Amino acid sequence: MKEHRLERVRGTRPVRIANVAGGQMEPAWQMRKQATLGDIDFITGDWLAENNIPQEATALEAGTGEGFKKNAWEGLQLSMDVIAEKGIKVVIDAGALGPGNMARRCQELIDEKGYDLNVAYVSGDNITHRVRDSLNDAGKLPRSWEDMSGKNHEDAKFTAKEVLAATAYIGARAIVKGLENGADIVICGRVADASPVIGAAWWWYGWSDKDYDRLAGAFLAGHIIECSAYASGSNFSGFNRYPLETFIDSGFPIAEIENDGTCVITKHEGTGGFVTEETIKCQLLYEIQGNVYLNSDVKALLDDAEIKEVGKDRVKLSGIKGRPPPPTTKLAIFFKGGFESQNLANFAGYSNNRKHHLYEIQIRRHLKEMGLADAFDILEFQNIGNARTDPRSMFESTTYSRIFAQAKTAEPLSALKLLLADNTQQKPSGLHWAQDMRTADPKTFYVYYPCIMPQDEIEEAVHLLDKGGKTKQSISVTRPPAYEDFGQRESYDTAKATPLESFGETVSMPLGNIVIGRSGDKGPNVNMGLFTDRPEIWEWLRNFLTLDRMKKLVGRDWKPEFKIERVEFPGIYAVHFVIYGILGRGVSSSTLLDNRGKGFTDYIRAKHVDVPKKFLQWAWEEKDEVGEDF
Repeated sequence: MKEHRLERVRGTRPVRIANVAGGQMEPAWQMRKQATLGDIDFITGDWLAENNIPQEATALEAGTGEGFKKNAWEGLQLSMDVIAEKGIKVVIDAGALGPGNMARRCQELIDEKGYDLNVAYVSGDNITHRVRDSLNDAGKLPRSWEDMSGKNHEDAKFTAKEVLAATAYIGARAIVKGLENGADIVICGRVADASPVIGAAWWWYGWSDKDYDRLAGAFLAGHIIECSAYASGSNFSGFNRYPLETFIDSGFPIAEIENDGTCVITKHEGTGGFVTEETIKCQLLYEIQGNVYLNSDVKALLDDAEIKEVGKDRVKLSGIKGRPPPPTTKLAIFFKGGFESQNLANFAGYSNNRKHHLYEIQIRRHLKEMGLADAFDILEFQNIGNARTDPRSMFESTTYSRIFAQAKTAEPLSALKLLLADNTQQKPSGLHWAQDMRTADPKTFYVYYPCIMPQDEIEEAVHLLDKGGKTKQSISVTRPPAYEDFGQRESYDTAKATPLESFGETVSMPLGNIVIGRSGDKGPNVNMGLFTDRPEIWEWLRNFLTLDRMKKLVGRDWKPEFKIERVEFPGIYAVHFVIYGILGRGVSSSTLLDNRGKGFTDYIRAKHVDVPKKFLQWAWEEKDEVGEDF
């Protein structure tokens, strides 16, 4: 009866897709919450990222894990009864290197409880063996692969033994095929973040793989909801204009996708947070790279995106156009990088910067005397924070020193920790430590090496399970029917720029008083979008935020080796930037505190700039007071 009931309504109304996870730490109960609080057709979730696949690989190799995300499995255990009762379909990106193992766990539970559910898993993304074989046989990666900057791999600095995992980002084709053959639950390894949503809508309406506008619309719907509460109040840079109570427990989003690919983003009634034009604009601008967004099934053109509120907690996204996908897809290779440590110390008050400088001179001098000056791949002395002039409390007077170190072996890091202990009584004035020194112990780290590889080299398939967990059917998936080369990314300043003087007299204030936005990571790069809600401010903003201006706003963090790109989205009054290389080697081994670029937008928004006085009527106040009762 379940299948007949679903088939009767399939395609006759918008498909309701509820996201339950946007990162590896999402708790199991969020899945049950989305399943029980209202009517939905699909559950989707993404637990995978560039920093946790090698973690799963290490656990799998050590025998301490099964290759998949345990909290995703816990969510299925907690929610399976509701999924079965309501006939909800599930497509999740949580299988990592063990999607088959996770699918068999699901089948065991279904068999035990007698649920009328069919399970499938997707394969083809895990090409670790191909990477290792190529390095063993030829000493290099295949000629058809390139790194993300377009260079060849002659200088790839890792061996087959060092490779932990290699996963290609695949699309929704296997998901669709699994659903077409009766799967109720589809477990994916490393499909692209939005692919579960694309697959759900594609199957629901029976689209062709050449329905590029529709696929592109579903792609952006998936992009909007795949980071869970980021679309409904979490990580919202405009939060200071609302009561803090609003954001304590934001409900997770739901995408209602129409047959034409347009969608409405909403959430279950009565949950916290909110869905507004601003929250959806923030998420649209998050972790994209310019005005063309790539997926294995479609290329989405974002230039004409429109975002309009159509009801309370209901925002419509339209104007997304599609083109054939590129002939290549992203490949993430992870290899053992060695060992790293963080030695943390606090400095109080007076003459603060000079103390930090003395501390660095002392340690580097002693390392040189010990013959360890060149023993580190990375050794950075970071002065975090600024001591307040005329402080009102000890905390306001305190900054901290972060010595970030990486080396091929653990010995130099252990020697550094011992040296710092030996130097205790020779420390600069005002230095003090926290009690927990575990960050100073060497720990292994891995390096993320981003590549692109031809889509036609992917061997994608879906596997449907029978009772007992045996595979009853494996279906190979064809490649996309057409490709379109991506070409060069656009980057430009405003054409026919208006002189800033023409906007009248100015006043200095934080840029964040008139714009909000969002930023995030794409490997070693940071992306950031800033926007206004006023057409009057938009004309100034697009002329003010030039490529050169952004370099200046980055300040002392800018380095000559970085590259920057800029595009505009006039339909949502937004300017978008990508800064290449600012995260170093990326999340897994970045030396930065903000190694995912999440705080970059608010850093830029805190900069004081000259804003036309006539905009003061629309400016917000930078609220920083506390005192609400909790």
